[in-house]
Amino acid sequence: MEHIIEIEGLTRKYDDFFAVDHLDLKIGKGEVFGLLGPNGAGKSTTILMMLGLTEPTSGNVRVCGLDPVHQPIEVKRKVGYLPEDVGFYDDLSGLENLTYTGQLNGLSRMEAEEKALGLLARVGLKEEKDKKAGKYSRGMRQRLGVADVLMKNPEVIILDEPTLGIDPTGVKAFLQLITDLSRKEGITVLFSSHHLYQVQQVCDRVGIFVSGRLLACGGIDSLSEQLFADESFMIEGVLDAGVRTSSLKEDLKKTKRQLQDIPGVAEVRIEEHRFMISSSKNVAPEVAAIIVGGGLHLNSLSNREYGLDEIYTRYFQE
Repeated sequence: MEHIIEIEGLTRKYDDFFAVDHLDLKIGKGEVFGLLGPNGAGKSTTILMMLGLTEPTSGNVRVCGLDPVHQPIEVKRKVGYLPEDVGFYDDLSGLENLTYTGQLNGLSRMEAEEKALGLLARVGLKEEKDKKAGKYSRGMRQRLGVADVLMKNPEVIILDEPTLGIDPTGVKAFLQLITDLSRKEGITVLFSSHHLYQVQQVCDRVGIFVSGRLLACGGIDSLSEQLFADESFMIEGVLDAGVRTSSLKEDLKKTKRQLQDIPGVAEVRIEEHRFMISSSKNVAPEVAAIIVGGGLHLNSLSNREYGLDEIYTRYFQE
């Protein structure tokens, strides 16, 4: 895979405080990478160093083959940056703002306006093109921000907490737009956020960032396998609550013992008519056979994979 972002030993220190602590990271061309962590974890500082807006204390960064410390202008020509709060000229319309950006990037007014109209349609703002940017909602401003960074045909787009303050419908449309940019145009996207569900929805890989350090990096599946090696499968089931027998309590105890004896099962929990089984492999067929064979009535059985929420929580526990 061609790496478009390469970071080695990147460190930013303020007195005795490490905002970013010896970060190593490589991001491939066309990848959507999620930089996940709480506020103050060092995500924004890392982004500023990638853009050449803050100098590292030590370490190296290369973006599109360029060094942001010595080639900051060249990096900014290839990277589109969408901060948490996008700034526009509020007394200009969305179209006028984009046209101005296009002219700053060397396009004639006619070329800039033509391109701006196409991008406004693409981000769902065609009908709002003549509306003053100061009248745009938070979600509309973020979509205008995406159109703005696309005016210069970037190879990389960096999004820093881009969905804060956007309603659920707007978030869904925004995330779909980001996915399309990566899949259809091969643009590399760095998505910095602390919203676990959103990161899981769009990112190919995730880096978990805490206290300036990258604790883990990989796809959701690989991170789950690393953390939950002995319990990477979670099987949930529901018994028929309407069926009660005098021996139900003993039947459940016996069934629990049998389930625990299945090879690969790490833990069995039974709470009234619900049960949860953690295992290193898919043992659903064996579970169903034991429950039905024991005379219990099975209503449902499902496999649930560990998501980013469980992964994130486990890393914090460790």
